[in-house]
Amino acid sequence: LSMCSKLCYAIGGAPNQVAGSAASFFLQIYLLDIAHITPFHASLVLFIGKASGAVTDPVAGFFISKSRWTKIGRLMPWVLACTPFTIVSYFFMWYLPPFVSGRVAWYLTFHCLFQALTTLFQVPYSALTMFLSTDQKDRDSATAYRMTMEVLGTLIGAALQGQIVASAHVSPHCTVNPSLNTTDSWHDTPSSPDPSDSLSHQVIYMIAAGVIAAVYLLGIIVLFLGVKERDDPYALNSDRAIPFCKGLALTMKHGPYVKLTASFLLISAAVQLEQGNFVLFCTHAAGLRNHFQYLVVTILVSAAVSVPFWQKFLQRFGKKCAACGISWMIPFAVMLVTIPNLILAYFVAFISGLSIAASLLLPWSMLPDVVDNFRLQNPHGKGHETIFYSSYVFFTKMSAGIGLGISAAGLEFTGYKPGICRQSDDVILTLKLLIGAVPAILILLGLFILLFYPITEESRKETKLALEELR
Repeated sequence: LSMCSKLCYAIGGAPNQVAGSAASFFLQIYLLDIAHITPFHASLVLFIGKASGAVTDPVAGFFISKSRWTKIGRLMPWVLACTPFTIVSYFFMWYLPPFVSGRVAWYLTFHCLFQALTTLFQVPYSALTMFLSTDQKDRDSATAYRMTMEVLGTLIGAALQGQIVASAHVSPHCTVNPSLNTTDSWHDTPSSPDPSDSLSHQVIYMIAAGVIAAVYLLGIIVLFLGVKERDDPYALNSDRAIPFCKGLALTMKHGPYVKLTASFLLISAAVQLEQGNFVLFCTHAAGLRNHFQYLVVTILVSAAVSVPFWQKFLQRFGKKCAACGISWMIPFAVMLVTIPNLILAYFVAFISGLSIAASLLLPWSMLPDVVDNFRLQNPHGKGHETIFYSSYVFFTKMSAGIGLGISAAGLEFTGYKPGICRQSDDVILTLKLLIGAVPAILILLGLFILLFYPITEESRKETKLALEELR
C-alpha cells in the first residue's frame, strides 16, 4: 500500500473530525450562551442527537452490507452521497433562527440530521480499512496515518472554531472588576442578552461553520481521487455474505469484540465528557475564560504529535500495553480540579492530549484484529466487516450521548444560568466532577475490562499465518 494512498485515506477522515470537534467542544456552550435555551433542553438536543447517530449505525450497516459492487467500490458511493447533505445540516446547526419558541426543535432537527449523516459517512469510511489491503502491517500503518490526520482534524476544528468564536464568550463586565461581583445577587441576576450582541455572535458562528464546511468538501475530494477500494482478492466465489441480523448476533457472541467494545465504550464516554465540558469548566469553574481556546489547542497539538509515538509504542510493546497511556490524564485532571492554576492547566492539557491520542488510536487499531479473528472462525463468510464497524460506532455513540445528556441535565439540576459571570457553587462543583471524578472512574473501569481482552501479539501472528494458509 503506497504512502500516497495511506495519506489520501487519512485526509478523507479529517473533515468529519473537524466538524465533530467543533461540535464537541462548542455546541453545548453555544446552545446555552448564544441560543439561550435551558440546560435541560440542551441536554435533550445533545442526547437525542447522539442517539439518532447511534441508531443510524446498524441501519447504515444493514443497507451497506446489501450494497452491490460498483465501478468505484461498494463503500465509496455511500461516502460521496451523504457529504453534501452533511455539509448543509452542519451549517444550519449553528444558525440562530429568528423565532424563539421553536429553537429547541430547530437545533434538535439539525443536530439529529448531522449525527445521522456523519454516521452514514463514518461506517463505510472506517470499514474501508479492511478493503485497502489484506496485510496486517499495511492496515495498522493506514490506521496510524488515519488517526494522525483525524487528530489533526480535531485540532483544526477546535482551533478554527475557538479562534473565530472566542470573542462571543468573553464578557468585558466579567473581567473589568470581578471583586465587585461577590454577592449572592450576582449569581441570581443573569445579564439580559443584547440583541445586537446576539446578532454579531451569530455572524461569528456562521463564519466558522462556513470555513469548516469548505474543509469538509476538500477532504472528501482528496479521498475520492486518491483511494481505490479493493475487494478481498482471496475470497472464494463460493463464499456467501453473512445476513446482517445473523452477523450482528454472531458479533455480539464474539468474545474479543464484546470485551473491546465494552472497554472503549466507557473510555470514549469519558473523553466525550472531557471535551463537552472543558470549555464550560475553564469559563466558569477554573477562572480561565480568556485561555480556553489556547488550552484546547494545546490538548489537540499534543494529541496530534503523539499519535506516531503511540504507533511505535504499540508495535514494540503491544496494543494492550499501550492502553496504560490512557490513564495518564487522570491524576493531572484531578490536580487541575483541586488546584486551578494557569501553568498547571497547560501541563494538564499537554498530558490529556497524550492520553486522548492513545484512546483514539487503539480501538481502531485493535478492531481489524478482531475482524481477522472472526474471519478465521468463519472462513467461508464475508461482508461482516461493515457489521463490526457499524455496531462498534453505535455503542460508542450511545455511551457518549448518554454521558453528555446526563452532564447537561446535571447542570440544569444544579441551577446553571446563561449570561452571568459566576455560576453558583453547586454548578462549579458539578463541572469539577464532570472533568475530574466521573471520567477517572469510567477510564479505570474501561481499562479493567481491557485486561481480559484475549488477543495478544502472539495470537495476532498466529491468526495472520492461519489466514495466509486459508488463502
